[in-house]
Amino acid sequence: MELLNEIWQTVQRNKLRTGLTGFAVAWGIFMLIVLLGAGNGLINAQLLQTNRFLSNSMVAFGGWTSKPYQGMKEGRMIQLQQRDIVTTDKEFNETIDEVGAQYRVSPLVSHGSQYLYPQVMGVYPNHIRIDKVDMTQGRFINTIDIREKRKVLVISEKQAKELEAKLGDNINLGNFSFKIVGLYKEQENGQPYIFSSYTAIKGIFGTNSSDAGNIEFTFHGLDTENDNEAFEKKYRKRLNANHMVHPEDEGAIWLWNRHMQNMQMNKAIGIMRMALWIVGLFTLLSGIVGVSNIMLITVKERTHEFGIRKAIGAKPWAILKLIITESIIITTFFGYIGMVLGVATCEYMDATIGHTKVDAGLFKASMFINPTVGIDICIEATMVMIIAGTIAGLIPALKAAKTRPIEALRAD
Repeated sequence: MELLNEIWQTVQRNKLRTGLTGFAVAWGIFMLIVLLGAGNGLINAQLLQTNRFLSNSMVAFGGWTSKPYQGMKEGRMIQLQQRDIVTTDKEFNETIDEVGAQYRVSPLVSHGSQYLYPQVMGVYPNHIRIDKVDMTQGRFINTIDIREKRKVLVISEKQAKELEAKLGDNINLGNFSFKIVGLYKEQENGQPYIFSSYTAIKGIFGTNSSDAGNIEFTFHGLDTENDNEAFEKKYRKRLNANHMVHPEDEGAIWLWNRHMQNMQMNKAIGIMRMALWIVGLFTLLSGIVGVSNIMLITVKERTHEFGIRKAIGAKPWAILKLIITESIIITTFFGYIGMVLGVATCEYMDATIGHTKVDAGLFKASMFINPTVGIDICIEATMVMIIAGTIAGLIPALKAAKTRPIEALRAD
């Protein structure tokens, strides 16, 4: 208790010095936590976006030719055909597991006096696994729906509320009546589609019997970027042949490879995490350097005091204990303040920026999600600063403890 009282009196006599020491400690921990929290917010938003889809899946879209070929100019619009679905299913079955398709239309959707203009997507049953549709009531599209061209719908809970409809109700798509057989939960980052059977939507709204829309499929065995690039090149070349397109034309057929996207995203996230930690640790290091400098100044200012203490019988350990205890108390107290302020700032970012969505055109996406840091990281950062502060106090303390009383009394 006497030691603590003595430290308190020292702090009272040197408020500015103590304040500067504390600020260096608190600022280092605060900035580390805020930087990691902000980085986690960006990373979590990207992970949520990529986790919306099955990683080992791919979607093929029609595009525009970018090279002339066999007397035809570039710039031709390419639409995927039914023969492309057959080619995908039959010629690439050593890699491709399940093949489906998407046919998108935008009719007026109405129920009583309520109406919407959403995108309606005709799909196969495997779409629920590829796009990870989270069903809450009823069922998704099944093989019988496809075979019998059933006019059934799966809509989101929000769409059902807006249309004042429920499971089992009939709603109109243009002039045709469809039955709601399922409800699903909208994903945070994504466009809320209305799903129906591919054959029904294409049969009713399709303008060309051979037009296939988009092709989606799952695959296996493509573990590396080189494997994926080789497959994409081979697959695109084969579909190009179906449309009289140059074999090396990459604009005619667009491929959305979720697995490749995930690999690239994970690599980018790894680099981002490393960069955040490097910046954060350097920020923490600046706080440690600040503490070390101030502790050195502290010992120098108190050289006369230590000389008097040793002259009247104080042992080196008593001086050593005084300086180390003071260092530990200051770094612990202000380190805790920095940690609390850092966590509070992350929570504030989560409550404000974390709920902001950016309109990406096809869908609205959250760019900042859960920008927080685990309590274990916060405690570890605080402990690092406390240990560093102790070591920073230990070095000048050892020097002071070894100084002879007569030398300490003569010091300026």
